[in-house]
Amino acid sequence: MVEEVKTYHAEVTRDGRFWLIRVREIDRSTQALRYKDVVTMANELIEIMDGVKEDEYDLHLEVHLPSSVKDHQARAEVLREEAQRKQAEAAAEHRAAVQELLALGVSQREAGEVLGMSFQRVSQLAKSS
Repeated sequence: MVEEVKTYHAEVTRDGRFWLIRVREIDRSTQALRYKDVVTMANELIEIMDGVKEDEYDLHLEVHLPSSVKDHQARAEVLREEAQRKQAEAAAEHRAAVQELLALGVSQREAGEVLGMSFQRVSQLAKSS
């Protein structure tokens, strides 16, 4: 029979210069100066308070950030997705320009010179039609 592993939930917030770590299941807190130390500090707290070893439980972090930070992150994601779409559109337009020049009898090397692209890029675009 497989024994179920207990999961501890650590709520992490910024508190002045420190990261405050509150482990719900043991109703205790600790802190870390750097975010990279949050997991270590949470594990140490759990091990001291509950007497379990790190490989005997799972730790789930819930990082609570200010709403303004979440807003910036959400906006950045929207912009990143928009940039990806725009990049795909730009590639399609480059491809169309290359194909039109080649259809006019311009060589790939000349098309690259005219469009400010390398011969290799023109060749790639010509093959991706």
